[in-house]
Amino acid sequence: MLSIIAQNELVADPVELGLWQAEGVDPYFVLRFRPLRARYIAMRITARDVEVRPRLYVNKGRGFIEDDSVSIGIGSDFLIIADVGTFGTICSLRMDPCDEECKLFFRAETFRNTDELERYVSLQRQNAEGLSVAWLPTLPRFWKRFPIALFQRRRSAVAEYMSKASNLADSLVAVQQGVVRPWLSIVVPVYNAPARHLRELVESFERQNMAGTELIFSDDGSDSVETLDWLSSRKHDPNVVIVLNAVNQGIAAATNAGLKAARGDWVTLLDHDDLIAPNGLRVIQHAMSVCPEAAFLYTDELIVDDRLQPISIMLKPAYDPVLLTGVNYINHFSVYQRERLEEIGLLRVGFEGSQDYDLLLRYLDGLEEKNIVHVPYPAYWWRRTALTYSLRFLDRATDSARRALVEEFSRKGKPADVVGALTSTLHRVEFKSSSNCRPKISIIIPNLDSTALMTALLTGIFETTEYNNFEVVVIDNGSKDPTTIALYKRYAEKFANFSYYIRESSFNFSRAVNEGIARGRGEHFLLLNNDVTIVEGKWLDEMVDCLTFEKVGIVGAKLLYPNQRIQHAGVVCGLAGLAGHWYANKPSDYGGPMNRLHVRSSMTCVTGAAMLISGACVRVVGRWDEENFAVAYNDVDYCLRAHKSGFRIVWTPFACLIHHESASRGSDAHGESRRRFEREQKNLRRIHQTQIFEDPASSPGYTKDRSDPKIEILEALPAPRRWFE
Repeated sequence: MLSIIAQNELVADPVELGLWQAEGVDPYFVLRFRPLRARYIAMRITARDVEVRPRLYVNKGRGFIEDDSVSIGIGSDFLIIADVGTFGTICSLRMDPCDEECKLFFRAETFRNTDELERYVSLQRQNAEGLSVAWLPTLPRFWKRFPIALFQRRRSAVAEYMSKASNLADSLVAVQQGVVRPWLSIVVPVYNAPARHLRELVESFERQNMAGTELIFSDDGSDSVETLDWLSSRKHDPNVVIVLNAVNQGIAAATNAGLKAARGDWVTLLDHDDLIAPNGLRVIQHAMSVCPEAAFLYTDELIVDDRLQPISIMLKPAYDPVLLTGVNYINHFSVYQRERLEEIGLLRVGFEGSQDYDLLLRYLDGLEEKNIVHVPYPAYWWRRTALTYSLRFLDRATDSARRALVEEFSRKGKPADVVGALTSTLHRVEFKSSSNCRPKISIIIPNLDSTALMTALLTGIFETTEYNNFEVVVIDNGSKDPTTIALYKRYAEKFANFSYYIRESSFNFSRAVNEGIARGRGEHFLLLNNDVTIVEGKWLDEMVDCLTFEKVGIVGAKLLYPNQRIQHAGVVCGLAGLAGHWYANKPSDYGGPMNRLHVRSSMTCVTGAAMLISGACVRVVGRWDEENFAVAYNDVDYCLRAHKSGFRIVWTPFACLIHHESASRGSDAHGESRRRFEREQKNLRRIHQTQIFEDPASSPGYTKDRSDPKIEILEALPAPRRWFE
């Protein structure tokens, strides 16, 4: 008999048997069996949309400890076979399937003999391409260390990416500094840190072999003999500075003491248990030489376990202030000008757990975007363990982050509250705007017949939508169905803010938009497909609120297919040489990298099926292109023109609609429609060079051949980048 006990925030899906949501930082299953048992236990782990690193523990009388554990590898689909023997005193295993939030399938079965097991393994392999099978040789009857053999194990894409990026960075030539003062000071707050972590950080610093850098350890009144002895042993290192603070005052005060000792023109903050990636400082210095106007730089991050094995990677977008209000995606490696840090008063006490986030928001306030540079290189290795402050004290860190955001918008004269996003520990800024002075929105709906679709849409607008200042303008290109005409007349008689215009013509979405904007009397304009269904009341309030962010000219909504899979989470320009929807067909609650799909973020394009355009953007960008983009890619063209004009485009998951894509217009797969579609593809490449476009919302480290991009091994080191180049 085998019993399975889920522990530490593993939540079973109420519908799908065997599906679990891991919500904590250290979820695990305990498998218990009797001294007399079936010989083999087969454990299947299948992670959704992420790579995981399972670890198996055996309880040998000392509990489940690291010494009695083994890593199974990195991947998304595993079959682990444990030969526990038919009799023994070892009667429990612990399986840690992952070390971060994710969804996964887990099941375990027992087999009495080899024949049964081999048939099972064969069947599993047939039905799962890329399945990794791990065999645990015979578990001894009594306590004893055990080996493991892993078959079909591949080096992870994350490890390959880091290795190739580091090799490419080898060719960069370090800039010789002609001054005595360091160009970079690295400040590390310390409190009772393990000597091993400090030693590994120093080793990573020394391997940089970069002149003009200093590493400053600022101790916050440690009482650990191990920590103090180690710090004392490094006092005479020429490039290591030790600052000893007599009293423990917290991480902000300790960091500030280190910053006050810094001599570099630039400074960065590291955690004591993290590392600098090979060639990290060389790449940062190179970016400074390429972008001499930079006032702030940040890099990508590699996430590693306590043994410095890669877990995952954070490939970041170019600077996105909207995304930053939802999640501190910038984090490390952040490189600041020391003089500006001193001007804003360094770190503030009272923001524990998010003190770096508060510092970042204050530092970036007032900086021109052209001076904020993303360096797409994983220069920082973040050692993720359960001891990380923000993980141990997540509630306090979340509260600190939200107070920092409230103060940030207060400084800008935009009072706001901050609440949880679709991931509860991330953030949603709620602006305090009066419902009595909301701008008028002209909702423009192109249509032809489609009575059922229009009935559902108009019902949603007039009966479900809570926004109180809008008009509806229907642009009809020749409806003949009397029920459609009757629908128009009924709404026109009932609502003064409804109008319709019928003119028989071939379908041209751009022309319909231009006519709707010309006829609209609103301050802003919302394009809405007739095959959209409205399911909640606050969607339009949310889209209008997003115009409060600086430079925003266009806002897009989250669209779901009727089966609750994602239809639109933003459009990435350059996919397949053209443009494509990001993470299409993923589950509605899919978070994406860094849970970006659970917060607002900037894109270079959103779909015209539900697109809010500010009046200012309309006046600057002008008309939609009726000649080159009659039906396809007109939204991509318009968004790219807005992007090139300096307008920010925001996608929000907090306005969620159902989209029956192309339900009324039909397919572009045949005949003249197909030829027109191919012409418009060529026009997009010709006008916007999408075949070579590097979308700032994505990363050069992602493939461009699919909606859910994978890591792409680099052929050349990506250049430093800004959102508006």
